[in-house]
Amino acid sequence: PVTGALLAHALGWPLTEGWIVASLLLYVLVGALWIPVLFMQLRMRDHARAAAAGGLPLSEAHHRLYRRWFTCGVPAFLAVLVILWLMIVRPSLTWL
Repeated sequence: PVTGALLAHALGWPLTEGWIVASLLLYVLVGALWIPVLFMQLRMRDHARAAAAGGLPLSEAHHRLYRRWFTCGVPAFLAVLVILWLMIVRPSLTWL
């Protein structure tokens, strides 16, 4: 965000441009979805290690975490793709 703001300033684009505002809002959404994912991954790793050490199948708790991880990961990934599209196309978004 810092280098993007500097680049926008250098190019004379106000940070209130619709596509920039939409990109920043999506960036916040991605962060809100991916921070919990990080902690889920650490817990899933611990579950997998414990299962492997005991020669046991993955627990139901692991599978629940995976479903939550996937539920957060898909929209976050799609939001990143939309951000990329917004930065390439720079559509006129007057509704913002």
